[in-house]
Amino acid sequence: MRVADFDFDLPADLIAQFPSALRGGSRLLHVEASGTLHDRRFCDLPALLRPDDLLVMNDTRVIKARLFGRKESGGKVELLVERVLDERDALAFIRASHAPRPGAWIRLADDVALEVLARQDDLTRLRFSRPVLEVLDQLGQLPLPPYIEHTPTADDEARYQTVYANAPGAVAAPTAGLHFDVAMLDALRAQGVRTAQVTLHVGAGTFQPVRVDAIADHTMHSERYTIPDATVAAIAETRARGGRVVAVGTTSLRALEAAAQAGELHAGSGETDIFITPGYRFRVVDALITNFHLPKSTLLMLVSAFAGLDAIRAAYAHAVRERYRFFSYGDAMFLEKNSLEKHPLA
Repeated sequence: MRVADFDFDLPADLIAQFPSALRGGSRLLHVEASGTLHDRRFCDLPALLRPDDLLVMNDTRVIKARLFGRKESGGKVELLVERVLDERDALAFIRASHAPRPGAWIRLADDVALEVLARQDDLTRLRFSRPVLEVLDQLGQLPLPPYIEHTPTADDEARYQTVYANAPGAVAAPTAGLHFDVAMLDALRAQGVRTAQVTLHVGAGTFQPVRVDAIADHTMHSERYTIPDATVAAIAETRARGGRVVAVGTTSLRALEAAAQAGELHAGSGETDIFITPGYRFRVVDALITNFHLPKSTLLMLVSAFAGLDAIRAAYAHAVRERYRFFSYGDAMFLEKNSLEKHPLA
């Protein structure tokens, strides 16, 4: 398949620049397994879920990953931390007139400096003079996606974070989770819907364009994930009760599917560069809550694999006509898996 197969025309004014006034105030496009479309509100989600369904959520927390500093020469430097490696080391993208070489220092503040250790492909390994997360919390800026055009505000710091965020490490939010508030989660649990967590630290690569013509030639960025034992047990119990595994966001889905590549879902931590495209056989997830994705993106390919390419094309055309809001701060979709085959892990 070609990348062009996943293109569509999107009016710029449909790219949401701000979140809805309230969490849960967004619209929700329900795409049945048959491809039938229903216009709903996110507050209708409880009606789409059944007792014994399991919501699997990504509990990663977005870090203030954007930093600004100066080289020893005085030149300005902008950094985007892609991954925290340990207490003092991190990998980052660097934007400067001339990239600093290994051994150079970058000054962030009077008492904070970074040593450039080595280049690793498009990234640079840096050593912080103080703990990385402490520095980011003090000096960092929230890394809003490139299509959101305003400077991050205090409201963004609250709303570009899920209410269940726990494990710091992401440079982009698992945006399907932004629609949930505490009241919604309480209401779902009261009706018998259970929840479980995974952790996948979303990297900046999620916004990188696909630069090849054939999707088979694309190489995915790698992300680290953790699947707790309790989540594996909850999924097994859900299967036994006849419930569905509903992934909240493509990151939760990718973590689960990556951990089941050997045919059986395993707990633990690992790295994944799983690239899900049409023809992929899903092993764990039965339904998906997600936002609307960028044209020609790997995430659009993923949802096309899940719900069917024709169904997604029709759903996105409908969303544009009906003026749904797109991308991170936009509206949501509830996708049923477009497959009649027996679940591989059933």
